[in-house]
Amino acid sequence: MYKIGIGYDIHKLISGRDLIIGGIKITHEKGLLGHSDADVLIHAIIDAMLGALAIDDIGTLFPDTDAKYKDIDSTLLLKKVFEIVKDKGYSIVNIDSNIIAQEPKMMPYIPKMKSALAKILETEPFNISVKAKTKENLDAVGQKLAIEANAVVLLEKRV
Repeated sequence: MYKIGIGYDIHKLISGRDLIIGGIKITHEKGLLGHSDADVLIHAIIDAMLGALAIDDIGTLFPDTDAKYKDIDSTLLLKKVFEIVKDKGYSIVNIDSNIIAQEPKMMPYIPKMKSALAKILETEPFNISVKAKTKENLDAVGQKLAIEANAVVLLEKRV
């Protein structure tokens, strides 16, 4: 049996924070505002996995009103959600995702992101697609005010 889920996230860019996307620190003068480290790619992947299982979303499992998640590394949240996936008897078939940012350029970081994500999700990097897109200077992302990501995850019931 297969299950598919979709996830989305967006965070505002601000000064004074590290920019973490896909579990990788990216060189940039701004970072993303959020209760956690605001890793938009991992948050989109988490919501896609939870959606595939038709259970809670990231905000329900890890509420921004809970101090224990303040500035937490999103890879730790991804590990917790992947444990839920495995406990339900599923594994990752593949992930297709987009990071939408006017800047910085994501391409140099994508191989590291794929490797980091694959290690956590017990799969191979070739099962994870991370693509970089811009908004052609349109909307908040295009005006360099935010970064967004979306992801689709396919899960397969283990036999």
